[in-house]
Amino acid sequence: MVRILVIASRNRGKIAEFREILHDLPARFLSLFDLLAAPEVVEDGRSFAENARKKAVEIARFSGEWVLADDSGLEVDALDGQPGIHSARFSGGRDEGNNDKLLRELCEVLPPARTARYRAHIAVADPSGRIVAEAEGACEGVIGFERRGTAGFGYDSLFVVPEYGRTMAELGDEIKNRISHRARALDRLRPLLLRAIDPAEGGTV
Repeated sequence: MVRILVIASRNRGKIAEFREILHDLPARFLSLFDLLAAPEVVEDGRSFAENARKKAVEIARFSGEWVLADDSGLEVDALDGQPGIHSARFSGGRDEGNNDKLLRELCEVLPPARTARYRAHIAVADPSGRIVAEAEGACEGVIGFERRGTAGFGYDSLFVVPEYGRTMAELGDEIKNRISHRARALDRLRPLLLRAIDPAEGGTV
């Protein structure tokens, strides 16, 4: 049975990434752009997990649909894990300002101390607003000294993946959607989503 899955986001890059990674699931994907009266969920949790759960619950209760919600961000070791849950608003503005601030904060930090990771926590809520599953994923890397690449969003043009020697913004969607923090979390959730969409795949959720 085909279900509607709502991606609880207004970030176009994130929505596209979810849809591409889960393209093989027999479901119709909606986002908050399709739910015009959807509430603006205040992300006031103290962790990625708390924010993801809150978004999933509130949007599921509003829409009456299955919901995927994530909170994700960049953790930089030399900055004691910042910007972390504040990644999207690190500079109080857009991606460009966030990247500029990150470069300033790390201007005197040399390798190998520029290690960092992207981390994502994804929560799944059923139409009643009950959290039925959640998973976390991470992708390790280092912060470069200048922007490289034009693809991606967020800090992708500064986030170098060591095994490829390129930034996320240079890797392209095919590779990124295999190794990203969201891809790794979604891989863990895939069996649950398949059962939710088609109970014949392994029983009801």
